[in-house]
Amino acid sequence: MNFKIAAFSAFFLLTVVSQDAGAAAVKSTLADQKAVEVTVYNNNLALVKDTREIKIEEGTGELYFMDVASSINPVTVSVRNLDEASTFEILEQNYEYDLISQEKLLEKYVGKNLKIMQWNEFQDRKEIVDALLVSNNGSPIYKIDNQIYLNYDGVKILPEIPENLIEKPTLAWLYQNKGAGNRKLEVSYLTSDMGWHADYVFVLDAEDAAGDLSGWVTLDNKSGTAYQNASLKLVAGDVNQVQQHQKERMELRMTMADAAAPQFQERSFFEYHIYDLQRPATLKNNQTKQVRFIDAGAIKVAKEYVLESFPHFFYGGYQGGEPKQPVAVRLKIMNKAENNLGMPLPAGVLRIYKKDTDGTIQFAGEDSLQHTPKDEEIELKIGNAFDVTAERVQTDFQQKTQSLYETEWEIHIRNHKDKDIVVNVREGFGGGWKIISNSHSYEKKDAFTAEFQVSVPAGKEETLHYRVSVGLS
Repeated sequence: MNFKIAAFSAFFLLTVVSQDAGAAAVKSTLADQKAVEVTVYNNNLALVKDTREIKIEEGTGELYFMDVASSINPVTVSVRNLDEASTFEILEQNYEYDLISQEKLLEKYVGKNLKIMQWNEFQDRKEIVDALLVSNNGSPIYKIDNQIYLNYDGVKILPEIPENLIEKPTLAWLYQNKGAGNRKLEVSYLTSDMGWHADYVFVLDAEDAAGDLSGWVTLDNKSGTAYQNASLKLVAGDVNQVQQHQKERMELRMTMADAAAPQFQERSFFEYHIYDLQRPATLKNNQTKQVRFIDAGAIKVAKEYVLESFPHFFYGGYQGGEPKQPVAVRLKIMNKAENNLGMPLPAGVLRIYKKDTDGTIQFAGEDSLQHTPKDEEIELKIGNAFDVTAERVQTDFQQKTQSLYETEWEIHIRNHKDKDIVVNVREGFGGGWKIISNSHSYEKKDAFTAEFQVSVPAGKEETLHYRVSVGLS
């Protein structure tokens, strides 16, 4: 190693001559791992089942179970001997996370001797001095040749790694073992800093009447360890967690079902849904991984134009502050088998694309998709129509009593497209209401909403006229 460091350089390096301080304890790493299963929830939570075969001596001893997630919740750890449950027992557990770092090493050496190496550029040779580390609060203070140095440049050399410092987070167990030999242990625990979400792409046809859907699962692993060739399961649903600590251990016992997606197999579990990846997958630490989980074509879709009001329109004289209103474009998709879907869809973002006249695919909008069971309708707001405009005019307003109002409206809808459309005008009154007169038929959608369907020919204008009585609740 070439240690050319200027004598007055502020660069700080540290070297340790390592010695094994815990040779008597059994250490288990990923080299002992026989299988790993990771169940990832979509709320920053994962259940890890790590199965290892470890050679353990008879009697009482220490076992260091290494390479666990640094975001592990220690109180959720469960250990199961898969060979002979009566021969191995955990008596005590500690979670060691006082990790080796330059700062921690110097903290442990306060009041102890170490060496500092510098390179003398003028004489082209290294110089090593003995120093006592007096303090390390902010910057190190040394005593060298009975003089105090506030910081001292060079490579700090320590004779050994202090006790109680470890390279990575470790579960330390005191165990009792009857009979020596290999023990196959399954260690389960919950960890945070791991999650997943779904992303969907829907490509519309030329008539906006059908399209093709593809879905991708995006996994994000920041738990502090890697999972090699893991059996991967994803859970969709809102799983309740106790804040601060997860006090109940989770033991998942699942049964197979017949419904299958291209790479994932879906099935119900409790009040949630599980998606099983049908092949092993490796999740590296600090890695984002995407896996395709659904492909479906020729899915029918209904496009709607929607104009919505606000309750405050009906309780005062409308001064025309915002007479022109946007007309929203919504898509409705039935999640049914006869529509080439019919499987529970986890929450995510659904993005709409459409082929342009030159054959290229263009982005048309997106919306959030909530957890959607099969046979339910999906409704997405994609954007606002450019060629459809609406103008609201209040033609009369009367306050009949302190809490009863009567108001009359004209809503002018102009269609600048080259095809006929229907606009759903949803009037939300926010109180008890009664339509007194109307130019178009309407449907009572709920206690506070009336919906008018207004047909507007291509290149024409259509006016909705109605009068309503509204009472404050």
